[in-house]
Amino acid sequence: MKKRYIVVALVGVVFIVAFSLSTTNSQNPVPKAKFSPVDFVNPYIGNISHLLVPTYPTIHLPNSMLRLYPERSDFTGDLLKGLPLVVTGHRRGSAFHISPFQGDESEIEPIIEYSYDLETIKPYSYSVFLDEALITVKHGVSHQSAMYTFSFEKEEPVSLVLNSQNGKVQWDGEAFSGYQLIENNTKIYLYLKPAIKPRAVRALTKGKLTDEQVASGRNACLVLDFGSGISSLEMQYGISFIDAQQARRNMEREVQGKNLQEIQSIGKDVWNETLGKIEVSGEDEDAKTVFYTSLYRTFERPVCLSEDGRYYSAFDGTIHEDGGRPFYTDDWIWDSYRAQHPLNALIDSEKEEDILHSFIRMAEQMDHMWMPTFPEVSGDSRRMNSNHSVASVIDAYRKGLRNFDLEKAYLACKGAITEKTLAPWSGMPAGELDDFYKMKGYFPALPQGSEETVPEVHSFESRQPVAVTLGTSYDEWCLAQIAKELGREEDYKKHLQNAFNYRNLFHTKSHFFHPKDAEGNFIEPFDYRFSGGMGARKFYGENNGWVYRWDVQHNVSDIVSLMGGKEQFVSNLNATFNEPLGRSKFEFYAQLPDHTGNVGQFSMANEPSLHIPYLYNYAGQPWKTQKRIRTLMDQWFRNDLMGVPGDEDGGGMTSFVVFSQLGFYPVTPGIPMYNIGSPEFEKAVVKLPNGKEFKITAENYAPDHKYIQSATFNGKPLNKPWFWHEDIKDGGELVVVMGPKANFEWGAQEVPPSGVSVKEMKQLDLAQQ
Repeated sequence: MKKRYIVVALVGVVFIVAFSLSTTNSQNPVPKAKFSPVDFVNPYIGNISHLLVPTYPTIHLPNSMLRLYPERSDFTGDLLKGLPLVVTGHRRGSAFHISPFQGDESEIEPIIEYSYDLETIKPYSYSVFLDEALITVKHGVSHQSAMYTFSFEKEEPVSLVLNSQNGKVQWDGEAFSGYQLIENNTKIYLYLKPAIKPRAVRALTKGKLTDEQVASGRNACLVLDFGSGISSLEMQYGISFIDAQQARRNMEREVQGKNLQEIQSIGKDVWNETLGKIEVSGEDEDAKTVFYTSLYRTFERPVCLSEDGRYYSAFDGTIHEDGGRPFYTDDWIWDSYRAQHPLNALIDSEKEEDILHSFIRMAEQMDHMWMPTFPEVSGDSRRMNSNHSVASVIDAYRKGLRNFDLEKAYLACKGAITEKTLAPWSGMPAGELDDFYKMKGYFPALPQGSEETVPEVHSFESRQPVAVTLGTSYDEWCLAQIAKELGREEDYKKHLQNAFNYRNLFHTKSHFFHPKDAEGNFIEPFDYRFSGGMGARKFYGENNGWVYRWDVQHNVSDIVSLMGGKEQFVSNLNATFNEPLGRSKFEFYAQLPDHTGNVGQFSMANEPSLHIPYLYNYAGQPWKTQKRIRTLMDQWFRNDLMGVPGDEDGGGMTSFVVFSQLGFYPVTPGIPMYNIGSPEFEKAVVKLPNGKEFKITAENYAPDHKYIQSATFNGKPLNKPWFWHEDIKDGGELVVVMGPKANFEWGAQEVPPSGVSVKEMKQLDLAQQ
């Protein structure tokens, strides 16, 4: 549906231009149509999942508090479950519903389900026809407020049902206000004002209408009775995490006095300015749609909670002054540190500094000075494994971002890594497993068949000992780099030494990272595909040993050495993409549901795999990176309803797509360097925050020309598959000559740098270990 709309729009533009050229004097050329990247966004991409969670067609402005999407069982569902006013977090349900109704009041439900058709979703607007109810619904969104309009075809009395699913709603004679309780005692507040006053307001309690004008508890509902003769109805509303009066101020500041078309027009302009930070051109219109849709998704999170200079923090349950700096939350850092934070650092550096400053605020507000892992609007849910906010801190700092307190960030990162338990999905203090890790240099696996007795270990998520050891090795490398920047020499040496702890689990015969028990014995017998139970969590985490074989982002050159050199490294990489599933798809995915998007044992559907296609660059075969990355993009990221291979994670996955389509990728956050892949566009212009431009130009461009034949950087020959952030921070141009067949020689002689130099390894006496 969306794709047809885009094609029609483009055809319309071509027709108008052609007509004007045939009738206009050449001295008065027709102005070039303004580039509108938001018109390429298709929010429906990925709305049908391959197995787990689909993408959601979210209506919102960039990094803004008010987000919503249609609520239905899934994209193919026939029924809408009311009309949401706001969703409170990525993939969460909504807070508050509004349900228009005409007919017998005895049929009113707290949330009315609707048959629907003619749905149109854009990042800044929504419209749908409730076909059996004969009601047309339209919506326009701002940052903390929005507007609904309803058009009624039936000549029957009109009512609206306002629902707080767990809270309170009330009518004061002018407007509605209330709150809904979400998690961790966090409340989201509402102020809603219809353009026409209802003639009556009644509470709906246990299926019965009463004369009360306030309702509270589960499914707290008010029914707004507007009577007969109503053909259309408008209502504006604001939301807040502070209180209902702040919600009112948000509404008055953003949408009061504006009609729906004005609100939508402003929203479209905001999106065009945001998405216009990167301009791409080329023949493949679907590639542009995938690109701008992916870029749009990277702006869903984190969200700014600052409201007129104040914000509510669930990290201490208090309202704070923001001091002129926005407060951001809702950031799943295990996903976002890999590409989403580096993308912010590249095109939106001030926002990235504010996000990191927000992390530090969170750490200061919590009971312990620990950096968050999964900060949400209701606090830190401490999900997944490792403490990767440290990677975003050093990555930003090494790229010249300075507007945050590095010393405080270091202390908070160090606390999270050394004082909090490393056990996944836990916010408990360090315990016996952590003491073992500090002494032996690896997280011990529980022998198969043994009962877990350690209180820090989550009953379902288990120990994930290989994932924890590898992830913490990287975290300690990042921590060492911050210590080095701060002149903390002893801390630097200590944590750099610990950054090699991954070696303690490397199996020299199999070339896999293999779990060990507390006695130092490798767990046997062992299958790198299936050992570990559900999601391989008893040893890895969501993905199996084939994916975690490559989870040493900070020291790829050492993995090349451990595997016996470049030739064997490439052979092992090739095997990852060629190893069969080993079971039927039904059996494989029943155990490893996150491990979809398969090419052999490689999983394009989960974040630990994102850097793997770029690893051929480290073994002198960049042509294979070019082939692999373009093939994966064509196979798994498409302009269709199943065009995302797994959980998109609110920008965690699609930021990889943005970088990869541009032709470069940050394999190691913390090393200010990008690996070159294969540009998908004839030309791309990245508009940097300082007003400069970084351009990527593909000569001899064609959609199937994926191989680099030669390259220049700022006019000078480039024969290496990487470049520094420093090279582009003040603008520049990468020109690549593309072709349909590989040039095996280009970029083969100089591999990208890793996080630990040979000199540093010798100083630590690690070079030959």
